[in-house]
Amino acid sequence: MIKENGSTVQVTQSPRIRRRKGSNEVPADVGQANGTHLLVNDQNKYKSMLIRAYSSIWMIGGFIFVVYMGHLYIWATVVIIQIYMAKELFGLLRKANEDKRLPGFRHLNWHFFFTAMLFVYGRILSQRLVNTVTTDKFLYKIVGNLIKYHMVTCYFLYIAGFVWFILSLKKKMYKYQFGQYAWTHMILIVVFTQSAFTVANIFEGIFWFLLPASLIIINDIAAYIVGFFFGKTPLIKLSPKKTWEGFIGASVTTIISAFVLANFFGRFQWFTCPRKDLSTGWLQCDPGPLFTPENFILPGWLPEWFPWTEMEVLPVQWHALGLGLFASIIAPFGGFFASGFKRAFKIKDFGDSIPGHGGITDRMDCQMVMAVFAYIYHQSFIVAQSVSVAMIFDQIVMNLSYEEQRALYTNLGQIIQDRQFGES
Repeated sequence: MIKENGSTVQVTQSPRIRRRKGSNEVPADVGQANGTHLLVNDQNKYKSMLIRAYSSIWMIGGFIFVVYMGHLYIWATVVIIQIYMAKELFGLLRKANEDKRLPGFRHLNWHFFFTAMLFVYGRILSQRLVNTVTTDKFLYKIVGNLIKYHMVTCYFLYIAGFVWFILSLKKKMYKYQFGQYAWTHMILIVVFTQSAFTVANIFEGIFWFLLPASLIIINDIAAYIVGFFFGKTPLIKLSPKKTWEGFIGASVTTIISAFVLANFFGRFQWFTCPRKDLSTGWLQCDPGPLFTPENFILPGWLPEWFPWTEMEVLPVQWHALGLGLFASIIAPFGGFFASGFKRAFKIKDFGDSIPGHGGITDRMDCQMVMAVFAYIYHQSFIVAQSVSVAMIFDQIVMNLSYEEQRALYTNLGQIIQDRQFGES
């Protein structure tokens, strides 16, 4: 209300409110940025499709190249993806005005991030690092000490960050700082808990990383294409552009692809052999019964004009159907969760690093859910549960020093020799 020459003038504020610099508040209409209409009715859908297709071709090409290069390169790619995801997520609750009053506070996030990275990958890759340097006595001793004190090193790095946080607390900033502290730890749990399973899958055999990741890519592309041309029935309010037609079409495509791709990937030792060290050389191993072809007699109810009565399959193809079902029915809920998350923060995408797709986090929501399931499935239904010679040797190498291993070797040889004489 403004008084002018004794009269009152009503001033109406424009409905389009500019965002304050340094504030995390956004206009209300951004809450609808994720889309409120189906792709089939989108006037600009062909332009969007071309941009999305161009980016997809580059991503798929890069994905194939990294897989061709091998385990270490895939792991390095996962690390890069983690860094970009953390960068996007750290920025969601960031307030520029508050950060200016807290110089160096952003570095604390990355201190916790790299401490978590050292802890997680140290636990996963320690045995493979030992196997890599076994022939060099000097390096073996250094690596042995690093592994022995790995946990205490990570603990004191975390404590250093904790003390850093306490010393950085400022009056009237407590709520913001503690909110950032909690948000950072939640991000670390989400990013590292799930990506740790991804790395574990890679070294169990590229197959267990490549097949689940490919199924998510296929499901996403198929859902987009089917929904693009035929989508009429909305699937879920969190993602208004998702349709039942796209969901069902993608599910059928993904399950069929799982069966076919498992047969193709399962015939290459580069994909099926586990990597026991951190080298980059070629792999050779016994494929085992899971990747050994078997003849499968087709059911008799098939029509007479069908040309085959039996077909050659790999036993792993039946397991692939389970992965395909999960990738097509459950994994998309990772995308729905991300959509709800973005609506809660009133943003369209987590970032803009991939034209037509948004940020790295936008592409990894379903992948993360799938990676966890693939690891759990592999450990529950694929890996032998009994104690094996390889498992015993892994424990020996990890927990005994070089001198202790030599003593064990000598004593074990003596025991075997004594038994031979006893039996004779």
